[in-house]
Amino acid sequence: MGPLSAPPYTLHITWKELLLTASLLIFWNPPTTAQVTIEAQPTKVSEGKDVLLLVHNLPQNLTGYSWYKGQIMDLQHYITAYTIDTEMIVFGPAYSGRERVYSNASLLIQNVTKNDTGSYTIQITKRGDETKGVTGHFTLYLEIPKPYISSSNLNPKEGTETVILSCDPDTQDVSYLWWINGQRLPISPQVKEPSENRILILGNVTRNDTGPYECEIWDQVDSTPSDPVTLDVLYGPHIPSIFSSSPYYRSGEKLYLYCLADSNPPAEYSWTVNGKFLQSGQELSIREITAKHSGIYGCSARNSATGSESSAFKTIKVSGKWIPASLAIGF
Repeated sequence: MGPLSAPPYTLHITWKELLLTASLLIFWNPPTTAQVTIEAQPTKVSEGKDVLLLVHNLPQNLTGYSWYKGQIMDLQHYITAYTIDTEMIVFGPAYSGRERVYSNASLLIQNVTKNDTGSYTIQITKRGDETKGVTGHFTLYLEIPKPYISSSNLNPKEGTETVILSCDPDTQDVSYLWWINGQRLPISPQVKEPSENRILILGNVTRNDTGPYECEIWDQVDSTPSDPVTLDVLYGPHIPSIFSSSPYYRSGEKLYLYCLADSNPPAEYSWTVNGKFLQSGQELSIREITAKHSGIYGCSARNSATGSESSAFKTIKVSGKWIPASLAIGF
């Protein structure tokens, strides 16, 4: 016979998930050849879903089954029972309206909540012995939810902005750990500890704070990491460097200048000569220079993300064209 219909029962469904771990303690009177076991289907169940506690290897000559919340078999913890001869289902004080017992002794818990955690006990009564039989219990534990990181700003400016990272959801009875670049982040003055390190505050971030961050929540049974979130600190540009083969050139030679500034994101470059705009780009090349190309060459690096700009200058002198001595004699 199937179970009686359960009355409507409405619950607020939260993010929490439940990990169902079955550990069965069997007491035999008298001994049998096959042990009774309990299998949870599914082994993992989200809060608000259903879980079936399936009983295997039942003994023969049974009169009924009783389920209790906890390991104490008294009236207060009595959930429900099934009587085989009369096919009758009885509900006890611990019945919530969401439990169903089947003729095969299995128990269905519907719309699982965190209040369903803890131990359950089944007492299997054999014919001719009303008080003794096979007793087993299992324990239902909370599964740690997979955390995720919320950030106030993933692209802060160096030295001017503070970043707040939050490991969510806010879970009770767990601890939080933070990781950056695969290394555990030590607790320091930067780490604030509301809700046991759930909030990480990075004040006046520097480029050293750049990298992937992960948070991990754990309890006495299990731990779960979040997916990484990358913090990309914006900085620069620093004063650029201008590279050239020599500050001195002769007419007819090629002039090549290269500008580089440390910047995140990469800087945009422009060139001037004697204060006048010459061209844009990181490189400056003039195939054949003459004396008129002498002057003060400036490189300007600009970071559009930070709004900062920095410049450097280099003096270039161009002399007359070099003439081999063998040719100069003829003049």
